[in-house]
Amino acid sequence: MDNETPSTPKGIVWASFVLSIVGVAISTYLTIAHYKGAEILACADTGIVNCATVTTSAQSKFLGLPVSNLGLTFFLAMVVINSPWVWRRNSLLLDRTRVICLVGGMGFVLWLIAAELLIIDHICLWCTGVHVVTFALLLVISRTWSSELLRRSN
Repeated sequence: MDNETPSTPKGIVWASFVLSIVGVAISTYLTIAHYKGAEILACADTGIVNCATVTTSAQSKFLGLPVSNLGLTFFLAMVVINSPWVWRRNSLLLDRTRVICLVGGMGFVLWLIAAELLIIDHICLWCTGVHVVTFALLLVISRTWSSELLRRSN
């Protein structure tokens, strides 16, 4: 069995890399806000949009770890496996790793969105930015996976 995959289009390579970097930037900002205090967040603190309420809620930690740290770790890993240099390896294992990580990340995002809407009753625009980036990454990466499945089924 061949572990090589055909070359990935440059647009997908660069889109996944740039989205991963954007995810690192937003997650870094949220991590700094976690340790410095939510009051540094450039976000409304009245009405449904209230970053301070969301980032200091009980749901802002998962198994005792700040969710922002988990997001930062996730996106740092995404930067590595979505870097153009790693994409050149054309590895089926890396393709599968990307998909598995993003499906897991998207599952976590859905849980966080549910927590914001159903438990906290507020949303954080910065968190929403992370959610959008994760979803966009999933869409970009899923295009490569769909193409790969079609090629392998023929």
